[in-house]
Amino acid sequence: MVNHSAEAVAETPRSGTMATDGRPVILCFVAYYLPGCRSGGPVRTIANFVDHLGDEFDIRIVTRDRDALDTEPYRDVGVDEWNTVGKAQVLYASDQALTLRGIARLLRETPHDILYLNSFFSFRFTTLPLLAERLGMASRRPCVVAPRGEFSPGAIGLKAWKKRSFLALARLFGLYSKVRWQASSENEAKDISRALDKTASDIIISQNLPPKLNGDPPTELAPSPRAPGPLRVVFLSRITPKKNLDFAIRILEQVSTPMTFDIYGSLSDLKYWEDCRNALDRLPPNIWWEYKGAVDHAQVSVCLKAYDLFFLPTLGENYGHVIAESLWVGTPVLISDQTPWRELESNGAGWSVPIHSENEYVSVIHRVASMQPAEHARARKAARLFAYEKLVMNCPLESNRDVFALSRPTS
Repeated sequence: MVNHSAEAVAETPRSGTMATDGRPVILCFVAYYLPGCRSGGPVRTIANFVDHLGDEFDIRIVTRDRDALDTEPYRDVGVDEWNTVGKAQVLYASDQALTLRGIARLLRETPHDILYLNSFFSFRFTTLPLLAERLGMASRRPCVVAPRGEFSPGAIGLKAWKKRSFLALARLFGLYSKVRWQASSENEAKDISRALDKTASDIIISQNLPPKLNGDPPTELAPSPRAPGPLRVVFLSRITPKKNLDFAIRILEQVSTPMTFDIYGSLSDLKYWEDCRNALDRLPPNIWWEYKGAVDHAQVSVCLKAYDLFFLPTLGENYGHVIAESLWVGTPVLISDQTPWRELESNGAGWSVPIHSENEYVSVIHRVASMQPAEHARARKAARLFAYEKLVMNCPLESNRDVFALSRPTS
């Protein structure tokens, strides 16, 4: 699906030379992209967008030349030039290219119909492109900004004073005036409105696109059903305060049933991980824990199949790709109420629990541990059927197309 070979490297485009075959050109800025896997959901969101709509739009992606936490560029990609990656063209930019002058030049020399920015707080991948346009260093184009959950109460509360200071400056200088905002849910639309007030006058609700999956119904159960022995619980996400691993550990301190707790994810915040590790070492002897490192995206589904319960009490997700993947392979989920994944319990697919209801989290874990094999098999089947309905039957293609129905902004 992804071609990173030397033969795939395209020449750097010059002004007016990009062949688009009449398709609208979307110039997308995102801090990390394939083959990166350590930065979480935005990589999957844009990859899925390309897979679904890359035939309808000419998608050009500007991203870093390395994965999160890496000190060296990817191998086998052309840095600071265009590479063919699936249905998109990707420019893996060096730090030297990600200056105001460099981004302004890129905007001028890459003909595009729409600018697509996948963060609010990213300085290099959102602030600088907008600033280049506002300063007249590049022509203004219709612009879509997708905050990707950055305005959820849990997310905005982390380093709040820095974020609120930036919000005030952005409003003062009109940096985000006349842009369209993409929200993945009604709740995120409310979060955007609450944070930006009148600045966000054009908000389109469009759920993130899921992986492009086989359309056949999931008639077979996933492997690894509930077996005798300790309950198998997994946490798979970046190790950051937003993902709330420390809260998960606090819940496990109150669990009396035997269980294993495996943790997967990149160590994005080493001080936070040190605090979590100290808490893990204090867990009661009925719980065996192990940190198993980061996992490549291609192996996520295989990994999740091996567990009885996926546990992610996140402080906020605008989508939650790993939640979708867990459901798709038939592993029930225990998550917070700060995601778009609702109606889990009524569909038998899992539990969405208020973030402060510690007793309810403990109760769910005990309930899953006490399930008989037949009951757990029904839960796995329900998880897959729920995922099929959400990811295949109700795939939000049309609303994603609507996001990019934009007219040229007036000065």
